[in-house]
Amino acid sequence: MHGKARRAARGKRCISTVRTSSIPRLRAGHVVTKPAIRVEGLWKQYTVGTRAIAGGTFYDLLANVLKRQFGRMSDDGVDRERAGQFWALKDMNFQVASGEVVGVVGRNGAGKSTLLKILSRITPPTKGRIEVRGRLASLLEVGTGFHPELTGRENIYLNGAILGMKRNELDRRLDEIIDFAEISAFIDTPVKRYSSGMYVRLAFAVAAHLEPDILIIDEVLAVGDEAFQKKCLGKMEDVSKRQGRTVIFVSHNMAMISSLCQHGLLLDQGQLVAQGTASEVVLAYGGRTGGAAISSASVDYEVSGRPVGSSVAQLLSGTVCNGAGVPTAEIDIAENVIVRMVYRITASSNYRLVPNFHFYRPDGSCAFVTSGANTRTLSPGVYRAECHIPGNFLNDGLYWVGLALSSFEPSLEVHFNEQGALIFNVRDPLDGVVTRAGYRGNVPGAVRPVFEWNVESLSERDK
Repeated sequence: MHGKARRAARGKRCISTVRTSSIPRLRAGHVVTKPAIRVEGLWKQYTVGTRAIAGGTFYDLLANVLKRQFGRMSDDGVDRERAGQFWALKDMNFQVASGEVVGVVGRNGAGKSTLLKILSRITPPTKGRIEVRGRLASLLEVGTGFHPELTGRENIYLNGAILGMKRNELDRRLDEIIDFAEISAFIDTPVKRYSSGMYVRLAFAVAAHLEPDILIIDEVLAVGDEAFQKKCLGKMEDVSKRQGRTVIFVSHNMAMISSLCQHGLLLDQGQLVAQGTASEVVLAYGGRTGGAAISSASVDYEVSGRPVGSSVAQLLSGTVCNGAGVPTAEIDIAENVIVRMVYRITASSNYRLVPNFHFYRPDGSCAFVTSGANTRTLSPGVYRAECHIPGNFLNDGLYWVGLALSSFEPSLEVHFNEQGALIFNVRDPLDGVVTRAGYRGNVPGAVRPVFEWNVESLSERDK
């Protein structure tokens, strides 16, 4: 093949591969649809330890010299005495078909972000092989892929060029991107002056509108406000269902995963512990996988260091308890359910604050919303809001709880709205005594309350 022909053939390829092992080839005559993403035997290791700092004090430099002399520090500056090897991903294998929407779920530290960084070619794997077919755009962290000194407009063209798009293609989509991001007044301002919300709006607009074959999105959308999150979800649905593009989506909001995704991956401590339909993975996340409880009956935002709230109020914690007040993710269907949250009012105001809880089912549908009756103004301090749900009201199955605090006077404002913060499972023992009157099949609906009934014979009454 001539050199020109070889270059043309290479230009037609749209597969990006990282390999340290081979994959057996199929025999001739076998026809298969190649997946958009294939991962085989993927491992990722990090070194955890103290690294020498260039330009330190004389005592630091002398200490490092002595450590190297006695073999405690390697030439690259890693303190062997304090360093350790940490496997962020362990022997991961899966495939994603073209046009699928796949949700990746798991606790913090499970390896979700590491996996996305490897798929996005930001960091290489330690061993294993990945294949990515087609143009890929990723939205992993606020500002990823943006040059801080360039304006929003210039960064749109820069990202388009990285994806291999032509100038005329970018010109046609420019106005649509700017309108979606809602930052037209700042499009010619250097992005280093953008707020985190402006960053996310522009980054998502760029990633979604430049027509990548594969779109990878981390939990970064949580930075945006609720209205923009809904707008992004609508665009993701359009990209996947109407345009047939592949989407990999990481979120802690199980209702969102269930409604948006077709398939799911559940990660725990760097391992892929479950994969299947989105509903199956959501159920695995809410139950027990590999002998370890993954359900979250309580959340503490002070410990996690992730602030949730506005300048008026911040969410501190949330808990699901049984009727005895014991935190648990497993509730018998006849037991009362107690949902509580603790929040801090940080400043005096004339807001009339209303706590409210949002209950969702695994399919993403809202079961119901309940609000507190106390709408008086509150002075600065820490408060606890608690809701009691009677037994034999909720149907059996999983529920996700969103914790919110709103005000309706003097204006409608949402001070925090942490959707999918809590998860619990209602178990039906199928005793057929109180709840179903002998019927042992599934009962449709989000709730199945036991009401007072009266059945009488009209013929007997007329006698």
